[in-house]
Order: sequence, then structure tokens, then C-alpha cells
Amino acid sequence: MNSLPIAKRIGIVGTGRVARAFALALRGRSAAPIMLWGRSPQRVAQVSGEVAQCTAADTLNMLTAACDLIVIAIADGAIAGIVAAMKQAPPKPGAFVCHVSGGSGIAPLVDLQSTEVLTAAVHPAMTFTGNPAFEVSRMAEACFAVTASSDRAMAISLALVDALGGKAVEVTEDHRPLYHAALCHAANHLVTLVAGASQALTAAGVTDPGTFLAPLVRAALENTLEQGIAALSGPVLRGDADTIRSHLHAIAHDVPSLMAPYKAMAQATLHGLGEVPGQRREELKSLLD
Repeated sequence: MNSLPIAKRIGIVGTGRVARAFALALRGRSAAPIMLWGRSPQRVAQVSGEVAQCTAADTLNMLTAACDLIVIAIADGAIAGIVAAMKQAPPKPGAFVCHVSGGSGIAPLVDLQSTEVLTAAVHPAMTFTGNPAFEVSRMAEACFAVTASSDRAMAISLALVDALGGKAVEVTEDHRPLYHAALCHAANHLVTLVAGASQALTAAGVTDPGTFLAPLVRAALENTLEQGIAALSGPVLRGDADTIRSHLHAIAHDVPSLMAPYKAMAQATLHGLGEVPGQRREELKSLLD
């Protein structure tokens, strides 16, 4: 990664978590100060004041006319409206416009392609919680799923990802929903899983469940990333129906809200193993159904 500008002027549409992180990460990679626009002028002024080398655009048209690299960093459902507005006053031919949605490829931007605009979907495989400085460092270690409308759009996408410090991985248009489902399953469901485990530990009298779980969860995650399902341990692997039965009894008594996710994950684990001896498998299935 070098520090040369990747565009004459970078524009960012949006003022949320991802937009703020992108603005902070890309300052200095735009020959002119980054231009920022959002629906709330107050929010735009606040974010542009927080990020050095960033200026507010009064209108979306002002941003599209001034910028040759535009990042749309807004909620998925709002992209169509922004693209429709951009088509009325499109960026100059040869400009590059991307969105950062995970589940969509370039289809939401297709109307801009008829105006000779280069388009792409550039999604960071990272969670954003509202700490831009921290998230800039996280993006520098992340992979980005890239779907581009042309070779030229792909080249600019790669330069953008390099400027963010990440690693670009091409994902085809038809695979974007599956790609995004995989990320949500890994990250969002992990949050649900750990939050449920923390709730159960609290009910069991553990006063700091986060600290208690951290070494175990980190070790399990690292082992799984290296070994896949072979990293599994515990009662489902052993076919230990008595232990599972005791778990279900305790959960029903103390944390009934955990019952459905516990059963669902245990069933998925049993299905993923595929090698628990027949009689024990049937006993586990009966308990978990």
C-alpha cells in the first residue's frame, strides 16, 4: 500500500458508521479534500468537522459534479433512491461509483452504467460499531468482496481496497447473496451465540461472563478457522445424551430464552459431524427435536 492519491477527488455519500470510517481511512488519498454528503446537513457538518481533509457538499449534485471516485455508504434500502437521483445529474463519464453493501452486486448501480460511469460493489468483511479510528485499523486487516462492471472498474476497486489497507477478493454477481449470508452467519449469529452464553453464565452466578468466556471463545474460534469442524469438542461429538439432557433441563428452568438457539446449534453440529454412531445419533436427535 502506497500513500499516493487514488483520485482527483473522492466523494462519500452517507454519514453513518461505514461512511465515517471510509472518510477517515481515505483522507490523504484524494488529491482534493474528500467531499461528504448526506440527507442531514447537521450530520454532514459534524462528520466533516471530525475528519481532517474532508469538506461538506451542499447537495448530492454538487458532490457528483466534483468527484471522480464516489463511495455510496448508506443503508441497503436507500441505494436505489440515491442512484435514481444521481442518474438525473450523473457523474462525468469515466467516473467511478461503488456501494459498500454486502448482499448486492452491481445490479443496484446498473442505471449509472448507461451514463458511462464505472461501477462496483466493494464490501468490507468487517463489523462497524461507531469507532472510526479503530475501524480504520480493522479494515487494514480485512478482506473486501469486489464485484465490478468492467476490467477498468475492477482496477479502480483494487486501488480503493489497497488504499484502505485491505485485501480484495472477487465475488461474482450471482454469488453475492450467498457470500453475504455466510458473513451474517459467522458474525451476527456469533453475537447471538455469545450473548446467550453470557446470559446463562450470569444466571449460573458468574459475575463477569465476558472475561470468563473470552479465552475459551477465542481458542475455539482460532481452532475452527484452522481446522473447521475437526476443531469440535464436547458432548455432541461424544454422543453424550445424558449431558445434553441435563443441559436442556437447566436451560428450561433458568434461561428458557436460550432453548431454541441451543437446540438449533446442537442440531446443526450433529448434522455437520455425520459420524456419531447410529444409536447415539438417534437419541440425540430425539432430545433436540
